[in-house]
Amino acid sequence: MIPSAFEYHRPGDLASAIGILTEYGDEARVIAGGHSLIPMMKLRMAQIGHLVDLQNLDELKGIRVTGSAITIGALVTQAELIAHDGLATAAPILREAALQIADPQVRYMGTVGGNVANGDPGNDMPGLMQCLNARFTLVGPDGSRDVAARDFYHSAYMTERSDDEILTQITFAPPAGGFAYEKQKRKIGDYATAAAAVQLTKSGGTVAGASIAMTNLSDTPVWSEAAGAALVGSTCGAEAVMQSVAAMLGDIDPQQDNRGPIDFKRHVAGVILARAIARAWSRA
Repeated sequence: MIPSAFEYHRPGDLASAIGILTEYGDEARVIAGGHSLIPMMKLRMAQIGHLVDLQNLDELKGIRVTGSAITIGALVTQAELIAHDGLATAAPILREAALQIADPQVRYMGTVGGNVANGDPGNDMPGLMQCLNARFTLVGPDGSRDVAARDFYHSAYMTERSDDEILTQITFAPPAGGFAYEKQKRKIGDYATAAAAVQLTKSGGTVAGASIAMTNLSDTPVWSEAAGAALVGSTCGAEAVMQSVAAMLGDIDPQQDNRGPIDFKRHVAGVILARAIARAWSRA
C-alpha cells in the first residue's frame, strides 16, 4: 500500500529536529532506519503528518570506547556495530547479538537507536541493553536527561520517551567476564520466539555476578534480578541453572501468537536461557 500524504523534513542539527517536533506535536514522528515506521505507514496503521528524518544529524553518529564507558550514537547501524573492532573487543556480546538480527540488508539500514526507542517487545537490543545496564540519553525542548534501560519500557510500544524527545545515544560500562546472546527464531529475518542475553563474572571458580535479560516473552523486555541471583556463588551446575530458569519463568508473561502457544514459548525460553548460561560460563 501507499502511505497517506505527509510533509518530509530533513533537519541538519538536533536543535532543528526538536524544534519541528515541538511545532507539530502529535502530527510529527522521527525516522531513523525506517524498518518499523515505514511498514506501519504503508499499512495505514500510522498516519503521520510530518516525518522528521534524522539521517543528517551527525551528533547522533559514532561509537566511542574508553576504559570506563562505551557510547553508541543512536544512528549507528547494526552493520557498524558488527564492523567496529574496538567495540567487539570491549563488548563482544553486541556483535554476537547484532549478527542475529534479521539479514544483512536490514542490518545496513537498521539503527541501534531505532531498535531500542520504539518499544517493540520483539526487538533484540532492548533486552541486551537491560542486561548491560545501559542508559539512554533523551533530548527534548526542556533539555537532556538519562534514563536507565531497565526503567525505559512501560508496555508494548510505550516507553519513557516523550513525543517531543529524541533518543540520542546509549551509554554503558564495558562488561566483564563471559557472555552469550542466544536466540531461537522460525526463520532468517524473523523476530525471536525467545532470546536471552547473559553476562557472567567469575571469581574463585564460582559466579561472582550475573545479569540476565530475555526478549519477546512479555510486552516489554525482561531483566530478571532473581535469575541472575540464582547463579551467584555457583559453578553453573545443573541445579543452579534450573533455579535461574525457574526464576526467569516466573518473571516472563508470553502470549500465544503465530510463533506458538504459551507452553511452547515457556519451554523454548528455558532451553534458550540454559544454553546462554552454559556458553557464557564457558567464556567467563
